[in-house]
Amino acid sequence: MTEDTAPENSTDIDLTSAAIKVDVATRYLADDSDPEDDKFVFAYTITITNQGDIAAKLLTRHWIITHGNGKTQEVKGDGVVGEQPLIKPGQGYQYTSGTVLETPVGTMGGSYQMVDEQGQQFDATIPDFVLSGPHALH
Repeated sequence: MTEDTAPENSTDIDLTSAAIKVDVATRYLADDSDPEDDKFVFAYTITITNQGDIAAKLLTRHWIITHGNGKTQEVKGDGVVGEQPLIKPGQGYQYTSGTVLETPVGTMGGSYQMVDEQGQQFDATIPDFVLSGPHALH
């Protein structure tokens, strides 16, 4: 499998009860892609770190995926990769998932809807990040 690694992006959400940091690393999956059929496959690894002093549970996700041709997709659902992790203070949760674009370059971003152990709901922002196939960006 051929992989290109993009720079990591991160954002911090600071609330009175939780401080959630989201880091993203992306990879282009050349072996799964078919550029002649406008199919560009990417994997992304998300690390969610609770930098606060109270546990928080990830309930749902909301993604906005933008292809290089301007087409957008919205994805909403429960949890991530079939789980709704409880992230304790000082701990993290990591998962890998993927997406398919029609173009060699695109972006993703969104938010996780979370609830802390005191019942306060909040959104943790997923920073916009670039998905880029080899030689697509100079």
